Formats: sequence, C-alpha cells, structure tokens
Amino acid sequence: MSPNDGPLREPLEFADTDDLLRDDVRRLGAMVGEMLAEQVSAEFLARVEQVRRTAIARREQGAPLEALAATLREAPLAEADALVRAFAAYFGATNLAERVHRIRRRRDYQRMGDAPQPGGLEAVLRDLRDAGVGLDELQAMLARTCLEPVFTAHPTEAVRRALLLKEKTIVERLVADIDRGRTPPERRADDARIRQSLTTTWQTNEAPPQKPSVGDEVEHIGYYLANVLYRVLPVFYEAFGDAVEAVYGTRIALPALLRFGTWVGGDMDGNPNVGAATIRDALAAQRALALSCYLADLRALGDILTQSRSRSGHAPEIDARTEANRALLPADAVHARPRLADMPYRQLLWTMRARLQATQAGGAAAYPDAAAFIDDLQLIDDSLAAHRGGHAGRFAVQRVLRRARTFGFHMAALDLRQDSAAHDEALAALEADADWSERPLPSRVARLHALIGGASVAMPDAGGAGSALEVFRTVHALRGALGEHAFGPYIISMSRTAADALAVLALARVAGCVEGDEVPLDVAPLFETVDDLQAAPSVMRALFEDPVYRRHLDARGGRQVVMLGYSDSAKDGGIFASRWSLQRAQVDLLALAREAGVSIVFFHGRGGSVSRGGGKTERAIIAAPRGSVEGRLRVTEQGEVIHRKYGIRALALRNLEQMAGAVLRASLRPRPPEPREDAWRALAAELAGVSRAHYRAMVHEHPDFSAYFRAATPIDVIERLHIGSRPSRRRDGGIANLRAIPWVFAWSQNRSGLTGWYGVGTALRHGIEAHGLEAMAGMARDWPFFAAMIDDVEMLMAKSDLAIFERYSQLAGPLHAAFFPQVAAEFARTREAILAIKARYELLAEDYRLRLSIRLRNPYVDPISLLQVDLLQRWRAGDRGDEAVLRALVSTVNGIAAGIQNTG
Repeated sequence: MSPNDGPLREPLEFADTDDLLRDDVRRLGAMVGEMLAEQVSAEFLARVEQVRRTAIARREQGAPLEALAATLREAPLAEADALVRAFAAYFGATNLAERVHRIRRRRDYQRMGDAPQPGGLEAVLRDLRDAGVGLDELQAMLARTCLEPVFTAHPTEAVRRALLLKEKTIVERLVADIDRGRTPPERRADDARIRQSLTTTWQTNEAPPQKPSVGDEVEHIGYYLANVLYRVLPVFYEAFGDAVEAVYGTRIALPALLRFGTWVGGDMDGNPNVGAATIRDALAAQRALALSCYLADLRALGDILTQSRSRSGHAPEIDARTEANRALLPADAVHARPRLADMPYRQLLWTMRARLQATQAGGAAAYPDAAAFIDDLQLIDDSLAAHRGGHAGRFAVQRVLRRARTFGFHMAALDLRQDSAAHDEALAALEADADWSERPLPSRVARLHALIGGASVAMPDAGGAGSALEVFRTVHALRGALGEHAFGPYIISMSRTAADALAVLALARVAGCVEGDEVPLDVAPLFETVDDLQAAPSVMRALFEDPVYRRHLDARGGRQVVMLGYSDSAKDGGIFASRWSLQRAQVDLLALAREAGVSIVFFHGRGGSVSRGGGKTERAIIAAPRGSVEGRLRVTEQGEVIHRKYGIRALALRNLEQMAGAVLRASLRPRPPEPREDAWRALAAELAGVSRAHYRAMVHEHPDFSAYFRAATPIDVIERLHIGSRPSRRRDGGIANLRAIPWVFAWSQNRSGLTGWYGVGTALRHGIEAHGLEAMAGMARDWPFFAAMIDDVEMLMAKSDLAIFERYSQLAGPLHAAFFPQVAAEFARTREAILAIKARYELLAEDYRLRLSIRLRNPYVDPISLLQVDLLQRWRAGDRGDEAVLRALVSTVNGIAAGIQNTG
C-alpha cells in the first residue's frame, strides 16, 4: 500500500491569500465542463464527474484504489481516449490558473513596497548590503557576471505552437482580470475568448502526426526566444536597475549579464539527423528570427521618434548616417517622402529598416554584422541623450539596444555536441588506421599534437571523416558571417581522456577552422557517469599540463568550460551517488584550476526531473561548492521545464531574477566555512557508496531487471512518441545504452519516480544506524548540499504513488513478485528516514503550496494512470499492432507528464 492510499490527516484548505486562485480554478473548471458537455455530451460530463468524485474519495477519504479502477476497467476505447483528454483539459486549466496566481503574488509584493518578494533582486540586494557588500563590490561582480540558459534539443514535452498561442490567450484574459477589476461586459468578452481557446484546443491534436524534424525543434525554441525572452530582456535590466537604486540609492549602468544558448541543430550526439546542414539551417532560422524582431522594433520606434527639426535638435551625425545608408541602397529603394523630410530620426530609421531587409535578402546594402546595426542605434541614443530626449523616446531606443547587444544577428549561441567515439571514427578514417582508438594513449596524444601543429593526414579525402570535417568548415564560415558569439562551446560526450579534447582541436585544424593560428572554440569535456565524474580531475590535469592544449587555453583567455552530466550519472549510480559525485568533482576541479592558474566555468546539464538535476535552480546554486559560481551560470533548460519557466513573460522574468539573485548571493557572500564540513563530506561519500551499491544491485546487476523495466513502464510507448528528432538510444543494447531522458520519463509515467529515490532510503538508514539520527539531522539542517538533495527526494516521493505503481508492476507477470517488494520496501525506508531526519509526520509538511498543487492535480492524474495500465494491457495483448490503442496511450503519456510535471 502506498502512504498516499489512505485519507489525508489534515484536509488541505486554500490559504486566504489564495482565494483568487481558487476562484480561477473554479471558473476555468466550469468552462471545461461546459465545453465537454457541448463537444461530447452531457452524459459524458456526468461520467467524468463520477470518476473525479471517486478519485477524490480515494485521496481524501481513504476509499480503496480498486473502487476507482473498477469505474475505468475495460472502458470502450473512444471513451477512454476522451476521458484522458478531459482530465488533461482540467489540470491544464489548473496549471494556467496557478501560473497566473504566481503573477498575482508578485504584484501583491510590488504593491506592498516595503517587503520585497523573497528571492527577488531587491530582497537579495538588501541581504547583501546588510552583509557588508558595498556598491563598488557589487559593480565589480556584475562586470564578470554571465547568466546563460541553454535550451536543448530533446524535450519530453513539446507543446505545439498552435496550442502555445491558445494558452497565451487564456493567460492574457486571466491576467486582464487578475484583481477582479473588469466590468461585467469585459468579463463576458474575456470568458468568450477563454471558451474559444479551450474548445479549439479540444479540437486540436496534442502532438503532430509525424516525428518533429530538427527544423521543427528550431521553430519550437524560437517561440520562447522571440515571443518571451526577447520581450522581457530589457525589463529584466530595468528591474535590476530599479532594485540597485532602491537598495543603494544610486542608478548604475548595468553591463551585459544575460546571454542565451541552444543545442537545437548542433547536438550531434547519437542523432544522425544533425550535422553541418542543420547547423547552417538552425543559425539561418535564428538569424531570420532576430532580423524580423528588429524590423518590428524599428517600426515601433518610427511611431515614437517623430521629432521635427524645427522643434528639437539632433546630432548632425544623424543626417550623415541617413545619407550614408541611402547611398548603399538601390536607386529605386531611395524614394523621398516629403511629409517626413522634417523628421530626422524617422528618416534614419527608414534607411535602417531598408538595410535590415537587405540583410534578410542578402543584398549589397546589408549590414555586415550586428555591430554595424548596433552602431546606428547607438547614434540615435547618443543624439537623444544630448537633445533632451530622455523622455522623448530614449527609453524605447535603449530597450532595442539591449536586445541587439544580447541577441545580435544569431539570437542564441549554438552549442555543438558530439560523442567522443565519433571523433575517433573520423580520425581512424583520416589516418587510415582502423585501430586508432585502440592505440596507446601516449601514441594517440603525440599524433594529435602533430595534427594540431599542421601535419597532414594520410587520407585527406576519407569519406568516413567527411561529416565531421564539414561541421568544422561550417563553423568557420558562419563565425565570419555571424560573429564570435554565434557559437557556444564544443561539448564532447563520454569524455574519458585528454585525447578526447585534443581530438576536437585536431579535426578543427584539419578542416581549416582556425583564426589567428588557433581553433576559435571553447572545448568542453562532458563528464557523465559516476566513474567519469570521479576521473574528471585526472583528465583535466592531463589537459592543463599538456603544452599544446595549454596554448589553446591561453588563446581562450585561460577559460576552461567543463560540462557536468546529471542525467547519466543518476542512471548509472542512483541520485545520491550522482549528486555526491557532481559535488566532489566540482570541489576537486576548482582546486586543480587554482593550482593551474585556469578559470573554470561549470556548465550544468540539468533536466526537468529530480534525478536529472531538476528542482529549484536558485537552491541548487546556493548549495554548490564555494567558489564554483563566481558570477557564472551556464545551465541547460529542457523538456517541460522550458514551458514552465519561459512560457509566460512575467514568470520568465521572475525566473531570470531568481537566477541572478542566487548567483550574486553565492558569488559575493557564499556561506561561511563550516568546521563540520570535512566530516560531512566523508559521511556523504560513505552514504553515496552504500546507495550506489544498492541501486546498481537491482538496476544494473540483476539479470531480469531490464525485462521488468520494459514490462512495468510504458517505455515501449515512449519510444514511439513524436516528441524529438533524436533516437532514444545512443547504441543498441540494454539500459546502459538507453538515454537518460526516456529512462526517467518511463519511471515517472508509472508514478513510482524510482529513479529519484531508489537507493536513498538504504543509505539514510545506514547513516542513522551507524552515525546516529542527530548527525543526519544536522547535515540536513545545516549543509545546503545535503538539504537540497533531501528536499528534492521528498518532493518526488510526495508525487509518487506506490499503489498505482503496483498496477503497472503487475503487468510484468512473474517478475512483479521478484521486484515490487524490493521497490516498495525501499520506498518505505526512504520515506521513514526522511521523516525521521526532518522530525515530520508527513511529506511536504512545511510546503503548503506544493501540497496544494499536488492535491489539485491528483484527482485528474490518477484516472489517467489507471487508464494507461488498462490500455497497455490491451495494446500488448494485441502484439502492439493496434494504432487506435496506441493513439490513446500517447494521450495518457502526455496527460500524466503535464499533470505531475518534473518528468523528463
């Protein structure tokens, strides 16, 4: 039995501050019900309500799960599919109501004035000021601060753009009445728009009929870049400036703090669909997106900057630049508009628009680069500043300048990633040596040194190396056209030796990707498994001591990017061993970098789920080892996390502010040295070893576990989903070669969340028995690393449901009896240990808001889970050939993912 199977000890009520949230949930819920009655039937709505009431009775009154299962067993396929979509519509509405309520809470704090919102910039700056951080120290840190969210190419949930726009409409209508200030006619009009969006959503497939191409993924990420982040970027800087002024009493000029990156089109690791062509296409699409955004902004500026020569002065350079631009344009494009002849700014803006259009089309008048466009904008800004334009359009110009300096003509830096084995294959072809990867390491390093130095290869036209070399040729060409910020680091998956990094430099050199006699890319080893993380310091030491690589590093300003893999390390050794290996690697690499005189930048490969590094970003930043942040944060954003964090502008702004605040706090005033930390680290290492052994004994060492995994999870459905262009496996084989995303996704679908807690309970019980409960409680209370991990595990367990998971486990037949008792026992151990360490009587006892969120969704998610079990039985009984059942199963996968969140 799951601890969730009984009644709640204390019925959870809405807090007074959440009255309007409750109203929004009821309002949207009523509209969904009306829509279901209209689109299906009144009888169907009654059926939905019957199932929902039964689900609530199970959760809040202790009714048996079988009562709910009985209402759904062997439902006709059409009804099962409709039920899944109906429940998904209900909690989709709940999701939107909660997101709008976050905006409402932010506005409430802003109204109060004297109590800034916790985690916001003003609150963080107040704390730093009170801790002795003066304005000079703050500005010095800001000068070296860089926050860079990186959007990846392998989502577990990618909402169709058509549906994103419908969500946007609902959010806008809810926000319009966020404080209940709308008149009755206005509210009726809002309701009509919301009903329209809900109904057309119901009539639209959640997923396209075909697997998305890389181009589709580029378009998907482009939505967030252009429609959300492009809009909120200047607002972020304005809010930051306001916070500094409020705390320090001085308005300061803020340096560039934000950049954005993407893997879409550049992530070649295990994806045969990605290569030089997609790199070109992705950056071309991003360039077109940036240019279209600037054209829209210039049109808006033209409506603002209508100053007449006779009414306002302007710099003579404005007229000179206008004429210089005109001279570049075709004769038929330079037509005079006498009515605008007395408006110098509009005249210049017109020529700038014409040059941007030429840039789109590739004409002779094109801007050579983003810097030239920025120079024109800066000229306008300077002229306004010198001619009383501070309140006459300069604010709008500065917003466009902020955007242009951040997004350039490339929109987001494109990272490149490839498996180290692919580089070895290319080198084997170039060297005409099939045994290249088997050569002794010193021999390979010596040959790589020679290639980096310019030595010729044995087979320059080797076909097996063609795709790898073409990638570097493309990088070289596009850097010249788009600038140095168009590309992020070149990431090497499965990095295990210094030769893996040298191989990238050698291939780049052979391809001619060289500027000033050096390869113009940051080379970033990615350490993914627990063993690789433990070996990372020795690998990096070898690189830092390598004279050839050190020359490259010096040319890059002494900056080394190291990517840390949260996903594969957790799949390899369980969450405890993964988190500890990541923490230990950062500590050791920081010490090594200091010794070598190198600046190290950690790139965190986090996913959405807890077992893939998910959780609250700001808490993870604070829990990072001292000195590991230093004003820099580069982190992946992927899966449903992108939609949750960046789907709504106000929430995207809040997320960026929290990220910036946490980085400043961790950089300027990290937690003070803790004398107990050496003992804590030794204990954590011991517990991580216990946890890893227990996890691997079942997941990797039991001969039947792979079969159990395939039977007790919907992995066979997930592998057929149209949610990403990349295959679910790097290579053929068992669990070891399955990508971490479908691995975690499968275990979240069956409501066990196994990947986020298995092995933790055994380790915690060992710690309590061997070292005492107080020692464990002290770590959880006073050590941010341990506290964050325990909190993340607790959150995932609260979302898990072992009673529902048991239904999935029974799909495995005889293997159920072999594995389910082990899983259930470890779940109970983990829960009991966390409650003992925290001295609490229930999970999330101190997190009202998360408990409320889970409660609002469970009555809708639970029926979808049981329908998924029933449909899996039917589909597998028919040898997985029934496409109609598969379509219904896909709906259940999408529904469960949206309902429990933190899935992939």
